[in-house]
Amino acid sequence: MHRRSFLTALAAAGAWPLPAKSSIRVMAWSERSEPAEIYPNGINGAMLQMLSHEKGIMATAANLADPGQGLTEEGLRNTDVLISFGHKHHKVLTDENVDRIIRRVEQDGMGYLPIHSSHYARAFQKIMATLAERRGAPLDGTPGRWGKVRNEGKPELIHVLEPKHPIAKDPFNVPPPDVKIMERPLRRRAAGWQQRPAMEFRKRQRIQAEVQQILKNAIRFLASR
Repeated sequence: MHRRSFLTALAAAGAWPLPAKSSIRVMAWSERSEPAEIYPNGINGAMLQMLSHEKGIMATAANLADPGQGLTEEGLRNTDVLISFGHKHHKVLTDENVDRIIRRVEQDGMGYLPIHSSHYARAFQKIMATLAERRGAPLDGTPGRWGKVRNEGKPELIHVLEPKHPIAKDPFNVPPPDVKIMERPLRRRAAGWQQRPAMEFRKRQRIQAEVQQILKNAIRFLASR
């Protein structure tokens, strides 16, 4: 197993992406434990809708209830980037499917993009543990575990440490919203910070525009690697 293959598939740090030669084949997979009132077609259904008009991307959706848990050999063989959502049923996924994901990442360079809350996804845990071991710093305890979290109801500030990285490219450019719900403090422009507000548009998007852009950037970056 080569360290480079894992770094490549996970878009760890690296060079700017190269142009894709053909359409990027994306599989949006979900265990479908997300609230149906928010995601009637699942998070993967929302991903599918988000990517349906994206140039150069061909997306499909798969679920835990599909044949082979939606992760068949043929399905993954025809996948360049796997977006995976799991929350409650990580242990339900078969060892065969976990190994199949890892094998596609390791041997073929498939992009693997586990999204919240897949920090306990077993494929993700194994990949993180392997990376840590190969860097000579094995993880202490369960990969992906959280420390104690306390909700203090305070604003969250996200610092973009690598603004030139392709996953972080493109500004948040939107028309004036119908309702501005909240915003973060305005930072000095000299420091490169701008307001990052939460906005409501009458034609609602369940996945915020910023998050959509990050996901699209990540898909293209992973596929090009």
